[in-house]
Amino acid sequence: MFITSGIVAVAFVLWGVIAPGPMSTVASKVNSFITTNFGWFYIISASFFLLFVVVLMFTRWGSVRLGPDDSKPEYSNQAWFAMLFTAGMGIGLVYYAVSEPVTHYLEPPTGQGGTPQAGTEAMNLTFYHWGLHPWAIYIVLGLALGYFAFRKGLPMRPASALYPLLGDRIYGWVGHVVDVLAVFGTLFGLATSLGLGGQQVGAGLETLFGVSNTPTLQMLLILGITAIAVVSVMLGIDKGIRNLSLINLWLAFALMLFVFFFGPSVDLLNSLASNVGHYIQQLPQTSFETYPNDPDAREWQASWTLFYWGWWISWSPFVGMFIARISYGRTIRSFIMGALFAPVGASFVWLSIFGNSALGLLSTNPNNPLAEASSDTAMFSLFNQLPVHGIATILASVLAIVVVVLFFATSSDSGSLVVDILTNGGDPNPRWQQRLFWAVLEGVIAAVLLGASAASGEDALSALQTAAIVTGLPFCVVLLVICFSFTKALVSERVTVDVGPGPQTKLRQAAAKRTPEAKHRSEGSSESSESSES
Repeated sequence: MFITSGIVAVAFVLWGVIAPGPMSTVASKVNSFITTNFGWFYIISASFFLLFVVVLMFTRWGSVRLGPDDSKPEYSNQAWFAMLFTAGMGIGLVYYAVSEPVTHYLEPPTGQGGTPQAGTEAMNLTFYHWGLHPWAIYIVLGLALGYFAFRKGLPMRPASALYPLLGDRIYGWVGHVVDVLAVFGTLFGLATSLGLGGQQVGAGLETLFGVSNTPTLQMLLILGITAIAVVSVMLGIDKGIRNLSLINLWLAFALMLFVFFFGPSVDLLNSLASNVGHYIQQLPQTSFETYPNDPDAREWQASWTLFYWGWWISWSPFVGMFIARISYGRTIRSFIMGALFAPVGASFVWLSIFGNSALGLLSTNPNNPLAEASSDTAMFSLFNQLPVHGIATILASVLAIVVVVLFFATSSDSGSLVVDILTNGGDPNPRWQQRLFWAVLEGVIAAVLLGASAASGEDALSALQTAAIVTGLPFCVVLLVICFSFTKALVSERVTVDVGPGPQTKLRQAAAKRTPEAKHRSEGSSESSESSES
């Protein structure tokens, strides 16, 4: 696994260095083919994953633990939430918090832009892209891996989730193909995030110090910040990733409070309530919309929704495995509730504060600088228009850069750990040499993508979006098969009712298949009892 994945990844890097133009051309053609012919597949699959985890949460299997029946969670709720949130959302939530609502407001997929209705729909679409669907995608793989690894004793590899269907063939070439797809989905999904982070940090430096935000600067930033991730991943989960995630979460919270208190606070609270209500009301229709008779809207969907779904799916091996790794002892129900509703609620608050602050400025002044700001500079443009003194604006911009850097590092170190586990046979404690190799390679791939787009004259964001969409498609098929396999395994988990007198009646979880050792002990105990009575 390590040799195969490493050789192919390095070959891709060399292709991007030697012939960046042809590589970018091929990737664009593949991207166009997928969005044209398989857009519907992405839309239906993402909605199916959401329905799957919500239904599973309310079934009798919700009480099944990811581990033995007497196991307890390894991490506190706060540490668990910090790690899963910073790993699952990462840089994108900072990068798009202002720019995406503004873009949808000015250029909606349908209807006229710049109207109150466009503002409402802009927040609905932003919630759609960052809400329940992405976390449902993560949960599918995370739950399956946690169940098969901690409860059934299988290696922590995506192929293990297919054991009910493949049996011991997961250790053969079929299982290796699944794991290799997971490795490349993780590498290119992370490269997308790291590329966005490099662009935004470069924009922040340009805003503060006048440094030109060139592709060269962005590539240097990616490689430099990757060094921070290397240190974190070398320290491991407890000393590195856990502490960095907690620091990152609190700094992001401080940045959000800054915008909330110096922005239109009461209006933002009203907008949050309205945004959530509209999102829930429109969710069924939004989830299955494919704009069949509107070519312009389909082009918008390819640039936004399909990019996001491909991004989340390509991230699912990384985030799913990482969440599974830190979720030992939790029940299926608590896992789904914690990983679905807690981060989604936090994301909605974050997006409403930043997004509606920007939309409020645009609604009162259509010529506001935010209308011309790029995705890289939109957040810094918002800071410059808050009613605060210059030093406070500078501090907010510096804090935003630090948050992006830490999101960068927490995404990279978590992803490196996951790729290490995948390429080390499912061992949750891989060798340090492999951790170092993959942490460095992730930053190099992101730098190569940006360099290739610059060499071919294309927009850097297009190259990152292409990488996400292309790598997400094959693993989307794997996730659908995992849903079926996981369901088949859960059916074997029997839940029996222990009927006792009065209020003593309780629901008891029992393993469906007893191990041969347990059966032998039970029979031995029964024989001993009969012998004693005799």
